[in-house]
Amino acid sequence: MQTQLILDALEQALWARGKPKGVIHHSDRGSQYVSIQYSERLSEAGFTASVGSVGDSYDNALAETINGLYKAEVIYKDGPWRGLEQVELATLDWVDWFNNRRLLSSIGDIPPAEYEENYYRQLRQDTAA
Repeated sequence: MQTQLILDALEQALWARGKPKGVIHHSDRGSQYVSIQYSERLSEAGFTASVGSVGDSYDNALAETINGLYKAEVIYKDGPWRGLEQVELATLDWVDWFNNRRLLSSIGDIPPAEYEENYYRQLRQDTAA
């Protein structure tokens, strides 16, 4: 993986989230995540960088779970793929479904994005009260 790829992902996240404050960005020690260019961009965005310890499998447990779901639900199920563009579009569709339409029983059978929206709405109401 190259630094530019994750910089692009970071820029997309900043655009989508409106530059949130108080963010801790946690990653493994991959060279792209500890690169000077990426570290500087995190700092410019006001994020606190956090990297996992070497050999700690718990750091990556959630990411590996998501990767496994993605591979099972998209890559292996819908392949073979004719090109990168087809994979990119399928990935965008899956991420949109995963965040905005998937009903998650552990949070009351609503999509994660709706749960997050409700959380921040309640937080604002509690702060205003």
